[in-house]
Amino acid sequence: MKAYNVAVVGATGAVGNEMISILEQRDFPINELRLLASERSAGEKLSFQGHNVTVQQLTEHSFEDIDIGLFSAGASVSKTFAPHAVNAGAVVIDNTSAFRMEPDIPLVVPEVNPHAVERQRGIISNPNCSTIQMVVALKPLHDAARIQRVVVSTYQSVSGTGRKAILELETQTRHIFNQKDILCQVYPHQIAFNCLPHIDGFMENGHTREEIKMVKETKKIMEDDRIRVSATTVRVPVFYGHSESVNIETEKKLTAQEAKALLMRAPGVRVVDDPSRNLYPLAIEAAGEDDVFVGRIREDDSIENGLNMWIVADNLRKGAALNAIQIAELLIQRGLI
Repeated sequence: MKAYNVAVVGATGAVGNEMISILEQRDFPINELRLLASERSAGEKLSFQGHNVTVQQLTEHSFEDIDIGLFSAGASVSKTFAPHAVNAGAVVIDNTSAFRMEPDIPLVVPEVNPHAVERQRGIISNPNCSTIQMVVALKPLHDAARIQRVVVSTYQSVSGTGRKAILELETQTRHIFNQKDILCQVYPHQIAFNCLPHIDGFMENGHTREEIKMVKETKKIMEDDRIRVSATTVRVPVFYGHSESVNIETEKKLTAQEAKALLMRAPGVRVVDDPSRNLYPLAIEAAGEDDVFVGRIREDDSIENGLNMWIVADNLRKGAALNAIQIAELLIQRGLI
């Protein structure tokens, strides 16, 4: 099997670390792993396959001989350096918002729209974490009954914001128990023992950018602009794993049992749905797992063709790093790289 030269941009961040771990776990065919980060992080050593790999400073010349660039260092970094990687001959799989809504750049979830990678011209976008897990669960239902409307409320963990947010939740929790002052540096309000209906910036229409991402990305990935999406995104005091309450309205009637049967056969989905035994998806059980967990599948009696479900996934894995690496694997399988 051919081996590839892979660069991880943002290697010292939470998602970058997860990318390195997943590359090793999945035995990705790597010839050289090049770890790239800011000047501040250059010189750090990270473990890969039993060896220490030195982090290099990211520059416009960092991509010589690179086949695949996995980017997760912020949209501004991607906009600056992804073109350099493409010009050097690499295919960029970008985990930021930089290119997601560009009409000529594929936005890909391998279980949902794998054919979209055929259109790539050097850059493929990885969707938003909350969108990825939702569309993995929606795809088989959409194929069977066409989804007309989605109403989703998310309960997103602090790891979605990054390492500093994880530390802030840890520190605030400790300070509460020790009766110390609470400092809010990452979030505008205390996150420990609290919920913030505020992810990303607010727009003039009252929605947040995170909510608009879910609306637009769902339509693009599902390749159906007719789907109406209403989203409310909430940050909760959980370290790892995003949870979502999702209500859908379909054109054709689907019973809860029919929906459950479809989801049990769907790639990347694990159904956990036995309320009589208190079995339903939990963030603490999804953490570290690759699947999207779906449960609480039930009919919505307030509308003619409605279903409710609870969707949970590890936001750093399927919501980010794993999906990006699955895209790279898809490119290899299809002989596109």
